[in-house]
Amino acid sequence: MELLLGLDIGSTRIKAIIYTRNGDPVAETAERLPLSYDDPEHPAWCVWRHEDVWRITKNVIRESVSKIPHGDSVKALAVTGFGMDGLFIDKNGKELGDMISWHCPRTIEQYEELKEYYLREDVLRETLRVGTTLVDSVFRFKWMEKHEPSVMEKAVKFLTVEDYVNYKLCGAVATDYSMAATTALIRQEDFCWSDKIISDVGVDKSLLPPMLLGGTPLGDVLPSVAKETGLSESTKVVLGGHDFIVASFIMGIKPDELLDITGTWEMVIGVTGNVKNIPLADIYCVDPHVVKDMWCPFEATISGDMMEWMVGYLGGDWNAVMKAVEESPLGARGCSFLPHYSGGHAPRVEPTSLGAFIGMSNALGRGDTARAVLEGLNYKTYEMVNAIKRTLESDVRAIIAAGGAVKNPLWMQMKTDILGVPIEVPALYEATPLGAAALAGFGTGVYASVEEAVSSVARPVAIFEPDLIIHERYKDLYENIYLKLQDSLAEVNKEIHMRAMK
Repeated sequence: MELLLGLDIGSTRIKAIIYTRNGDPVAETAERLPLSYDDPEHPAWCVWRHEDVWRITKNVIRESVSKIPHGDSVKALAVTGFGMDGLFIDKNGKELGDMISWHCPRTIEQYEELKEYYLREDVLRETLRVGTTLVDSVFRFKWMEKHEPSVMEKAVKFLTVEDYVNYKLCGAVATDYSMAATTALIRQEDFCWSDKIISDVGVDKSLLPPMLLGGTPLGDVLPSVAKETGLSESTKVVLGGHDFIVASFIMGIKPDELLDITGTWEMVIGVTGNVKNIPLADIYCVDPHVVKDMWCPFEATISGDMMEWMVGYLGGDWNAVMKAVEESPLGARGCSFLPHYSGGHAPRVEPTSLGAFIGMSNALGRGDTARAVLEGLNYKTYEMVNAIKRTLESDVRAIIAAGGAVKNPLWMQMKTDILGVPIEVPALYEATPLGAAALAGFGTGVYASVEEAVSSVARPVAIFEPDLIIHERYKDLYENIYLKLQDSLAEVNKEIHMRAMK
């Protein structure tokens, strides 16, 4: 049997999952990707070591391939994962340093210098990224120019982390439209690099790789990689895309639906075939889809990263922490949480904002603080859903959910109670790597169309229904406490950030 591999480069774990053409998982392996804090003079600065990325990628592929039935083989693979972070290579293909992580605050100076430029209406109409923040690649370019000029003198290409993995797998230098958008250097309407923005901000255009549609074949796995991973030399590498965009593709999201996908980041995503009339005042970001001539307006914030922190802080036992949350009442006995551990993101951009607990008292137990975190994350989802509804040209019929949160019934029920609308959960196995595997299949003719790819892996849907009485109680807390936290803490958080996050 010919199989398809989805390789998900996540900022928590790297996963390799092998599927049949019908979306059934055959083998999988995941390994944590370490975040490295290497500069003692700047303890908040952090990177992904390229050696770690490539070593772990090979490990998980090799382990997954070793588990497939004898006689089966991987026909094709595609890579998906997080955006923005990347590195430069020289003329010999050698890595020039590591990848500045989206966790790292070092580019805030460059962001502040260019913030007003990126808010100009003519620039917004090209990038469609009102939510441009210090994590976009353009600010890494400008930081490197100022602080690592010797590296920039040698650089011939910039590769995002997914592009880098593709390059190591098959030797091709390319990026897809959805990943290119995370540089804040593209003209969205016609899917090309923006000569205007590139010239205005002073980026060397030759550093940018060719831009292609997701699902485009890149080449065969290199012989050396085949030997190290157990893949065949005839295994095709197909261009994937940004993780949440790839998930939107395989979930078959339509213009009257929203996808809520929760991982390290939480994304609320819509789909549209028309970006000409999108109201700029309401959008956070729009990225090109991996489906031809489509776009995905979206809102984004850190989510699972804070849940991981919370569980680790409270002892590391997920089941015990969730049980404690169940024993805490709605509203967490007055404790509230502002989920800004990596700055404030959609729908308002505040890179100097920080997380906060308020309403702390000696009446609280660990279940209350844990519940406050979960409620705060779901309030942020509610805020993002309300914002993106204003952007789309049609009414939202349904919210479809995917990602790690769907495995947690307590989280999902709380989310649907706070949103006040039903949430549909298709029983797809790991939607993001499945979407990558399906793109690999589309790019190699396993599926004749993207519609066939989606229909081939379709699964039954579970529905979480809201309790509308509980929704009204949550709505009161959302409007009268949660939304006010951001304004009331903005200035003091900025002062703390400038003192402690250098």
